[in-house]
Amino acid sequence: MATFVNKNGIKPITNGTLSHVQNSENFEDNHLSFTGKSKDILDVHVESCLDNAEEKPELDIIISNVVCSFSVRCHLNLREIALNGSNVEYRRENGLVRMRLRKPCTLASISSSGKVTCTGATSEEEAKKAARRCARSLQKLGFRVRFNNYRIVNVLGTCTMPWAIKITSFSTHYKDIVQYEPEIQPGVIYKLKNMKATLRIFSTGSITVTAPSINAVQAAIEHIYPLVYEFRKERSVEEQFALENKKRRLVFTIKESVIGEDEDNDNFSAEDDNSENSNTSWT
Repeated sequence: MATFVNKNGIKPITNGTLSHVQNSENFEDNHLSFTGKSKDILDVHVESCLDNAEEKPELDIIISNVVCSFSVRCHLNLREIALNGSNVEYRRENGLVRMRLRKPCTLASISSSGKVTCTGATSEEEAKKAARRCARSLQKLGFRVRFNNYRIVNVLGTCTMPWAIKITSFSTHYKDIVQYEPEIQPGVIYKLKNMKATLRIFSTGSITVTAPSINAVQAAIEHIYPLVYEFRKERSVEEQFALENKKRRLVFTIKESVIGEDEDNDNFSAEDDNSENSNTSWT
Protein backbone atom coordinates (compact mmCIF):
# COMPACT_ATOMS: atom_id res chain seq x y z
CA MET A 1 0.00 0.00 0.00
CA ALA A 2 1.90 3.00 -1.20
CA THR A 3 1.79 5.98 -3.48
CA PHE A 4 4.31 7.42 -5.89
CA VAL A 5 4.53 11.14 -6.63
CA ASN A 6 5.37 12.53 -10.04
CA LYS A 7 4.80 15.87 -11.76
CA ASN A 8 1.15 15.16 -12.50
CA GLY A 9 0.23 14.46 -8.90
CA ILE A 10 -0.02 11.30 -6.83
CA LYS A 11 -0.36 8.02 -8.69
CA PRO A 12 -1.39 4.77 -6.98
CA ILE A 13 0.95 1.80 -6.62
CA THR A 14 -0.78 -0.58 -4.24
CA ASN A 15 -1.51 -4.07 -3.06
CA GLY A 16 -4.46 -2.90 -0.99
CA THR A 17 -7.41 -0.58 -1.41
CA LEU A 18 -7.01 2.97 -2.64
CA SER A 19 -9.51 5.74 -3.09
CA HIS A 20 -8.20 7.87 -5.96
CA VAL A 21 -9.32 11.52 -5.89
CA GLN A 22 -8.75 13.68 -8.95
CA ASN A 23 -9.20 17.45 -9.18
CA SER A 24 -10.07 17.79 -5.52
CA GLU A 25 -11.72 21.17 -5.52
CA ASN A 26 -15.54 21.13 -5.55
CA PHE A 27 -16.74 18.92 -2.71
CA GLU A 28 -20.33 20.18 -2.68
CA ASP A 29 -21.18 19.30 -6.28
CA ASN A 30 -19.03 16.26 -6.94
CA HIS A 31 -19.28 13.26 -9.17
CA LEU A 32 -18.10 9.90 -7.87
CA SER A 33 -17.36 7.05 -10.24
CA PHE A 34 -16.16 3.70 -8.94
CA THR A 35 -14.28 1.21 -11.10
CA GLY A 36 -13.34 -2.24 -9.86
CA LYS A 37 -9.85 -3.53 -10.62
CA SER A 38 -7.78 -6.52 -9.64
CA LYS A 39 -6.41 -4.67 -6.63
CA ASP A 40 -9.71 -3.01 -5.67
CA ILE A 41 -8.80 0.57 -6.63
CA LEU A 42 -11.68 2.98 -6.18
CA ASP A 43 -11.42 5.93 -8.55
CA VAL A 44 -13.13 8.99 -7.15
CA HIS A 45 -13.31 11.95 -9.51
CA VAL A 46 -14.07 15.17 -7.66
CA GLU A 47 -14.70 18.47 -9.42
CA SER A 48 -13.15 21.78 -8.37
CA CYS A 49 -14.54 24.53 -6.14
CA LEU A 50 -11.27 26.37 -5.46
CA ASP A 51 -11.29 29.09 -8.11
CA ASN A 52 -7.74 30.30 -7.61
CA ALA A 53 -6.06 26.97 -7.07
CA GLU A 54 -2.67 26.85 -8.72
CA GLU A 55 -2.60 23.06 -8.86
CA LYS A 56 -5.14 20.30 -9.20
CA PRO A 57 -3.68 17.54 -7.05
CA GLU A 58 -4.66 13.90 -7.16
CA LEU A 59 -5.14 12.45 -3.69
CA ASP A 60 -4.93 8.78 -2.75
CA ILE A 61 -6.82 7.48 0.25
CA ILE A 62 -5.08 4.32 1.41
CA ILE A 63 -7.30 1.87 3.30
CA SER A 64 -4.87 0.11 5.63
CA ASN A 65 -7.18 -1.77 8.01
CA VAL A 66 -10.78 -2.98 7.96
CA VAL A 67 -12.06 -4.50 11.22
CA CYS A 68 -15.09 -6.80 11.18
CA SER A 69 -16.83 -9.00 13.72
CA PHE A 70 -19.26 -11.90 13.65
CA SER A 71 -20.69 -14.60 15.88
CA VAL A 72 -20.72 -18.39 15.46
CA ARG A 73 -23.61 -18.87 17.94
CA CYS A 74 -21.98 -21.68 19.87
CA HIS A 75 -19.54 -22.14 22.74
CA LEU A 76 -15.92 -22.59 21.66
CA ASN A 77 -13.35 -24.65 23.57
CA LEU A 78 -10.26 -22.46 23.24
CA ARG A 79 -7.92 -25.20 24.47
CA GLU A 80 -9.14 -27.58 21.79
CA ILE A 81 -8.70 -24.90 19.12
CA ALA A 82 -5.16 -24.22 20.36
CA LEU A 83 -4.24 -27.93 20.28
CA ASN A 84 -5.86 -28.93 17.00
CA GLY A 85 -6.02 -25.70 15.02
CA SER A 86 -3.36 -24.41 12.62
CA ASN A 87 -1.65 -21.01 12.83
CA VAL A 88 -3.19 -20.28 16.23
CA GLU A 89 -1.87 -18.71 19.41
CA TYR A 90 -3.56 -19.22 22.78
CA ARG A 91 -3.68 -16.10 24.98
CA ARG A 92 -4.89 -17.61 28.23
CA GLU A 93 -4.51 -14.38 30.22
CA ASN A 94 -6.80 -12.60 27.76
CA GLY A 95 -9.20 -15.48 27.23
CA LEU A 96 -8.59 -15.39 23.45
CA VAL A 97 -7.22 -17.55 20.68
CA ARG A 98 -5.60 -15.68 17.81
CA MET A 99 -5.76 -17.31 14.40
CA ARG A 100 -3.64 -15.95 11.54
CA LEU A 101 -4.78 -16.25 7.95
CA ARG A 102 -2.29 -15.82 5.12
CA LYS A 103 -4.77 -15.12 2.34
CA PRO A 104 -6.19 -12.61 2.96
CA CYS A 105 -3.55 -11.58 5.49
CA THR A 106 -5.65 -11.07 8.62
CA LEU A 107 -5.69 -11.85 12.33
CA ALA A 108 -8.81 -13.32 13.99
CA SER A 109 -9.35 -12.98 17.74
CA ILE A 110 -11.64 -15.78 18.95
CA SER A 111 -13.36 -15.79 22.33
CA SER A 112 -15.05 -18.71 24.06
CA SER A 113 -18.46 -17.03 23.79
CA GLY A 114 -18.36 -17.44 20.01
CA LYS A 115 -17.58 -13.83 19.08
CA VAL A 116 -14.80 -13.38 16.52
CA THR A 117 -13.06 -10.15 15.45
CA CYS A 118 -10.94 -10.01 12.29
CA THR A 119 -8.38 -7.26 11.66
CA GLY A 120 -5.85 -6.52 8.93
CA ALA A 121 -8.00 -6.62 5.79
CA THR A 122 -7.61 -3.83 3.22
CA SER A 123 -11.14 -3.91 1.79
CA GLU A 124 -14.64 -4.88 2.82
CA GLU A 125 -14.55 -7.84 0.45
CA GLU A 126 -11.34 -9.14 2.00
CA ALA A 127 -12.80 -8.72 5.49
CA LYS A 128 -15.89 -10.77 4.57
CA LYS A 129 -13.74 -13.46 2.96
CA ALA A 130 -11.46 -13.66 6.01
CA ALA A 131 -14.44 -13.92 8.38
CA ARG A 132 -16.00 -16.79 6.43
CA ARG A 133 -12.67 -18.59 6.15
CA CYS A 134 -12.14 -18.33 9.90
CA ALA A 135 -15.64 -19.68 10.52
CA ARG A 136 -14.97 -22.55 8.12
CA SER A 137 -11.77 -23.42 10.01
CA LEU A 138 -13.71 -23.58 13.28
CA GLN A 139 -16.35 -25.75 11.63
CA LYS A 140 -13.70 -28.22 10.45
CA LEU A 141 -12.56 -28.57 14.08
CA GLY A 142 -15.98 -30.03 14.96
CA PHE A 143 -17.89 -27.02 16.28
CA ARG A 144 -21.49 -26.37 15.22
CA VAL A 145 -20.74 -23.03 13.64
CA ARG A 146 -23.43 -20.71 12.29
CA PHE A 147 -22.15 -17.56 10.57
CA ASN A 148 -24.23 -14.75 12.06
CA ASN A 149 -24.25 -11.05 12.98
CA TYR A 150 -21.49 -10.07 10.57
CA ARG A 151 -20.71 -6.34 10.42
CA ILE A 152 -17.91 -3.91 9.63
CA VAL A 153 -16.75 -2.38 12.91
CA ASN A 154 -14.07 0.08 11.88
CA VAL A 155 -12.10 1.30 8.87
CA LEU A 156 -8.72 3.02 9.02
CA GLY A 157 -7.58 5.16 6.09
CA THR A 158 -4.72 7.58 5.49
CA CYS A 159 -4.24 10.39 3.01
CA THR A 160 -1.21 12.62 2.38
CA MET A 161 -1.80 16.15 1.15
CA PRO A 162 0.60 17.58 -1.46
CA TRP A 163 1.67 20.24 1.04
CA ALA A 164 2.30 20.64 4.76
CA ILE A 165 -0.32 22.06 7.14
CA LYS A 166 -0.07 24.85 9.70
CA ILE A 167 -1.82 22.89 12.42
CA THR A 168 -1.31 25.57 15.10
CA SER A 169 -3.20 28.15 13.03
CA PHE A 170 -5.74 25.51 12.03
CA SER A 171 -6.42 24.53 15.64
CA THR A 172 -6.72 28.18 16.69
CA HIS A 173 -9.20 28.96 13.91
CA TYR A 174 -11.36 25.89 14.69
CA LYS A 175 -10.72 25.79 18.43
CA ASP A 176 -14.39 25.10 19.21
CA ILE A 177 -14.53 21.84 17.26
CA VAL A 178 -10.97 20.44 17.37
CA GLN A 179 -8.69 19.04 20.06
CA TYR A 180 -5.00 19.92 19.99
CA GLU A 181 -2.65 19.09 22.85
CA PRO A 182 0.92 19.13 21.49
CA GLU A 183 2.33 17.95 24.84
CA ILE A 184 0.41 14.68 24.51
CA GLN A 185 0.21 14.03 20.76
CA PRO A 186 1.47 15.91 17.70
CA GLY A 187 -1.76 15.84 15.68
CA VAL A 188 -5.04 17.73 15.70
CA ILE A 189 -8.16 15.65 16.38
CA TYR A 190 -11.17 16.64 14.29
CA LYS A 191 -14.43 14.73 14.82
CA LEU A 192 -17.38 14.54 12.43
CA LYS A 193 -20.40 13.41 14.43
CA ASN A 194 -22.75 13.00 11.47
CA MET A 195 -20.29 10.64 9.73
CA LYS A 196 -19.04 9.06 12.99
CA ALA A 197 -15.51 9.74 11.74
CA THR A 198 -12.41 10.88 13.60
CA LEU A 199 -9.58 12.62 11.74
CA ARG A 200 -6.03 13.16 13.00
CA ILE A 201 -4.28 15.94 11.12
CA PHE A 202 -0.49 16.27 11.25
CA SER A 203 1.79 19.11 10.26
CA THR A 204 3.45 16.95 7.60
CA GLY A 205 0.18 16.92 5.62
CA SER A 206 -0.74 13.38 6.60
CA ILE A 207 -4.36 12.79 7.67
CA THR A 208 -5.54 9.61 9.37
CA VAL A 209 -9.26 8.80 9.30
CA THR A 210 -11.14 6.32 11.46
CA ALA A 211 -14.72 5.71 10.30
CA PRO A 212 -17.35 2.94 10.20
CA SER A 213 -17.08 2.40 6.41
CA ILE A 214 -14.92 3.15 3.38
CA ASN A 215 -17.52 5.59 2.04
CA ALA A 216 -17.39 7.49 5.32
CA VAL A 217 -13.58 7.73 5.04
CA GLN A 218 -13.91 9.22 1.55
CA ALA A 219 -16.58 11.67 2.68
CA ALA A 220 -14.43 12.76 5.63
CA ILE A 221 -11.46 13.53 3.35
CA GLU A 222 -13.74 15.48 1.01
CA HIS A 223 -15.01 17.46 3.99
CA ILE A 224 -11.60 18.30 5.48
CA TYR A 225 -9.76 19.15 2.24
CA PRO A 226 -11.10 22.71 1.74
CA LEU A 227 -10.59 23.43 5.46
CA VAL A 228 -6.91 22.50 5.56
CA TYR A 229 -6.30 24.05 2.13
CA GLU A 230 -6.50 27.51 3.72
CA PHE A 231 -3.64 26.61 6.09
CA ARG A 232 -1.29 24.94 3.60
CA LYS A 233 2.43 25.66 3.53
CA GLU A 234 5.37 24.55 1.44
CA ARG A 235 7.42 21.67 2.77
CA SER A 236 11.02 22.30 3.72
CA VAL A 237 13.86 20.58 1.85
CA GLU A 238 14.41 18.18 4.76
CA GLU A 239 10.71 17.26 4.97
CA GLN A 240 10.50 16.70 1.22
CA PHE A 241 13.62 14.53 1.27
CA ALA A 242 12.27 12.45 4.17
CA LEU A 243 8.92 12.03 2.39
CA GLU A 244 10.58 10.85 -0.82
CA ASN A 245 12.67 8.31 1.09
CA LYS A 246 9.59 7.00 2.86
CA LYS A 247 7.78 6.56 -0.45
CA ARG A 248 10.74 4.72 -1.96
CA ARG A 249 10.76 2.30 0.97
CA LEU A 250 7.01 1.74 0.63
CA VAL A 251 7.30 1.06 -3.10
CA PHE A 252 10.09 -1.45 -2.43
CA THR A 253 7.92 -3.18 0.20
CA ILE A 254 5.00 -3.36 -2.25
CA LYS A 255 7.17 -4.98 -4.92
CA GLU A 256 8.34 -7.63 -2.46
CA SER A 257 4.80 -8.36 -1.28
CA VAL A 258 3.48 -8.66 -4.84
CA ILE A 259 6.26 -11.14 -5.70
CA GLY A 260 5.43 -13.11 -2.55
CA GLU A 261 1.72 -13.23 -3.47
CA ASP A 262 2.53 -14.57 -6.93
CA GLU A 263 4.65 -17.35 -5.42
CA ASP A 264 1.92 -18.32 -2.94
CA ASN A 265 -0.99 -18.43 -5.42
CA ASP A 266 -0.41 -22.08 -6.33
CA ASN A 267 -0.14 -23.11 -2.69
CA PHE A 268 -3.47 -21.58 -1.75
CA SER A 269 -5.52 -22.56 -4.82
CA ALA A 270 -6.31 -26.02 -3.48
CA GLU A 271 -7.31 -24.63 -0.09
CA ASP A 272 -9.64 -22.09 -1.71
CA ASP A 273 -11.40 -24.78 -3.74
CA ASN A 274 -11.92 -26.97 -0.69
CA SER A 275 -13.34 -24.13 1.39
CA GLU A 276 -15.74 -22.92 -1.28
CA ASN A 277 -16.95 -26.36 -2.46
CA SER A 278 -17.59 -27.87 0.96
CA ASN A 279 -20.79 -29.91 1.27
CA THR A 280 -21.50 -28.53 4.75
CA SER A 281 -24.54 -26.22 4.69
CA TRP A 282 -24.46 -22.72 6.13
CA THR A 283 -27.39 -21.10 7.87
